Order: sequence, then structure tokens, then C-alpha cells
Amino acid sequence: DILFQLGYITKGHLLTVTRDDLVGQYIGHTAPKTKEVLKKAMGGVLFIDEAYYLYKPDNERDYGSEAIEILLQVMENQRDELVVILAGYKEPMDKFYASNPGLSSRIANHIDFPDYTVDELLKISKLMLEDQQYQLTPEAETAFISYIEKRKEKPLFANARSIKNALDRARMRQANRIFDSRGQVLTKRELVNIEAEDILQSTVFNS
Repeated sequence: DILFQLGYITKGHLLTVTRDDLVGQYIGHTAPKTKEVLKKAMGGVLFIDEAYYLYKPDNERDYGSEAIEILLQVMENQRDELVVILAGYKEPMDKFYASNPGLSSRIANHIDFPDYTVDELLKISKLMLEDQQYQLTPEAETAFISYIEKRKEKPLFANARSIKNALDRARMRQANRIFDSRGQVLTKRELVNIEAEDILQSTVFNS
């Protein structure tokens, strides 16, 4: 909406795509796919998520480079008709730009978003759980803070996505724990509580 109000785009719509939307699986398939996406995006914003997957230098039969060439042509020749945003994690994006100098030179602004803090990730986790009608006990919250601190130091940390995956696994452990206690009368609180043990069983604490 802001770009539309400022006059950078004429329609104000956003089209989000990934590699699968642009790159074909056989010769002659990529160009029509990429051009169709660009046609739909014209007058708006084309957001390419995890853009570095477009380029796979180790695969000679990969057609991602063809999609990149078409993008470059449109970004050069129709720059007033389309805003292109390439998104992804910093390190692979840096390698992506390094391997595609023409693409890097056509991207006017490079913006690095810092990782969420531990406190921010904890707040996000509580919102996620609340949306699913779960909650952390005080002990589980302490354990989860420790989990976040340890997980942030490990490879492939993906901020909120990693938190979501961790909570999904914690809920599965909670479900298994409740199943093992079948026969007992459980309160509603026990059914919705994530306990510390559900967090501490993560392999993050074993290394």
C-alpha cells in the first residue's frame, strides 16, 4: 500500500512466489512459467521467497539460471512497472548475489533484518501457543528460554520458524505424556499445559 501511495506501483498488489513457481523441470518449461508470473505481478510487487534456490550451480541440468536471466531483462527494461523483492537468509543470499553479479547490481537496496531477541522469540512462542489454546507453565517457560538461547547458537536457526517447529515437537511430547497417563482423571489445565519436561527432552539439551 505504501509503494502504491508513493506512486512506485500502479496496482498495489503483492505476488509471493518461490522457485517452484518460476523454474520448470524440463527444457522449454521455465520461460513460460517465469513470464506468466511476471505478467501477473506487473503493476505491483513480486516477492520471491528464498530466492537463492533459483541458482543451483552444482546441477548442470537446472533451469534456475534461465529464470534469473528473464528476471534481469524485465528488471532492466520494465523497471517502472514492477518492484521485485528477493528475500532469504543473509549468508545464502550473499552467495547468491556473488554468483550473479548482474542481479546484484540491479538490486538498489539490500536490507538485513536482525534476528529476534530471546525475549521477542518467547513472546512469539506464547502467541503461537495461545492461538492453539496451549500455555507454558512457569517451569516450562524457564526451560524454553534456555532452549531458545541454545538453539540460536546452532546452525540453520530460522527465528520464528524454528520456534514453531520446537513448539510442535513439545506439543507432541505433551500428547505422548498424556497418553501414557491414560486412566487418570485429567483437568483442563493439565490438558493445555506444556510442562518443562516437554521442552527438556529436546536434543538441543543433549549437545
